[in-house]
This record gives sequence, C-alpha cells and structure tokens, in this order.
Amino acid sequence: MVSTESLHEQALESVGSRIVSGEIPPGSVLTPEGLGISRTVLRECLRVLEALGLVQARRRRGTVVQDRSEWQVLDPRVIAWRLAGPDRIAALGNLSELRMAIEPVAARLASTRATPEQCGALTEAIVGMAATQRAADHGEYLAYDQAFHRTLLEASGNPGFRALSRAVVEALSGRTVHALMPHTANPEAIRLHEEVAAAVRAGDGAKAEAAMRAIVEEADAAVQALGEKT
Repeated sequence: MVSTESLHEQALESVGSRIVSGEIPPGSVLTPEGLGISRTVLRECLRVLEALGLVQARRRRGTVVQDRSEWQVLDPRVIAWRLAGPDRIAALGNLSELRMAIEPVAARLASTRATPEQCGALTEAIVGMAATQRAADHGEYLAYDQAFHRTLLEASGNPGFRALSRAVVEALSGRTVHALMPHTANPEAIRLHEEVAAAVRAGDGAKAEAAMRAIVEEADAAVQALGEKT
C-alpha cells in the first residue's frame, strides 16, 4: 500500500512539473477532479506549491496558477522542474548568469575568510574530481563538483551566497541528470578548480576571482553551445 506521504510527493512532482513546463498555464484553477488527485492529497500538495509561488488561493475562485514572475525561481524544486521541462537550455542559461554574478566574488571573499577546514574540503573535492574525470557524466564526479562549489560559497562568509549554494548545486545536478555533461571532464576546467583552491589558500583574492570567472564562463559557453544545437 502506498503511504500518504508518497502520494503527496507524487502529486507534488506531477502538478509542480506540469505548472513549470507550461502544461498547466497561469490562470488555471486547480481542482481534484481536473488533476485526478484526491482532495486530501491535493490540499497538502497545494500548500507547498503556494509557498513556492506557483499557485495562490483566491477568494471565490479557488487555487489559481501564478505567473512565472511570482515563482520562487531559486528554490531547488523549481529549478529541477525547469530543467526537466522544455525550456531546459534557457533555465541553464539563467543559472549560468547567476553563477557568473556570484561565484567569482565568492571566490575573492573566500581568499580572506575560508577556514583551514574549508580549504581542505576544496582540495579534497578537486582530488575526487580528478579521480573521476573519465566519468564526468556520473554521480560520483557530480558529488565532488557540488562539494567544491558548495564549500566555496560557504567559505565566502556571506549568508546570501551560502543560501544560493542550493541553487548552484541543483544547476550542476541538472546537467548530469539530463545528460548534458560530457563523459570526460574538460581538463582545463579541473585545472581552474585547482587554481581557485590554491589562490584561496594563498589569500590571493584577484587570482581566485579570475579563475572562478573562467570556470563559470566555460560552463556558460557549454550551455550556449547546447542551445545552438537545439
């Protein structure tokens, strides 16, 4: 027997992804009958969707799908649903722009704020990336890559950057989950990760920022190339 929690999660994934993909457009009124979901399960699902800005309960109308401008676009769930939808490349482009705005600055800040433990974590992540670079489209490489970027944003000491680490991690995950990563990692990208870590350890903010900017620009170029193929 499927648990109520599982039914709720399935409903949430189904309705959320359909809204984000545009299958259920803004202005639509959500009902149990229209979605084929029990009233109890849908009620719990809508609480989460409303918190994400995807829907809004309106007096005398019911629960209505919101325009994209109201969505919590940096929430990992919303990011995952966008990356699973038809505008995947546009979503990756948006996330690349976000990363270009924050990660180079985070690297510069980390050069003066990173703890010895965080420096060690950066090095450990790079060692893992290098060891798994011939399977860059698999989960193990992804885990090391995510650990590097999460640690760097935390090492910036900026609470806002730390909060955005979840969005960056989800963006990295999306490239792997949807088969957008090459099987073998770009050696230059790994070298640049090493350069960032070395500059952070040395307290060289300018070098850390420049190397991180090169990383996110390389990632953005890869996204743009994917867009040209579609």
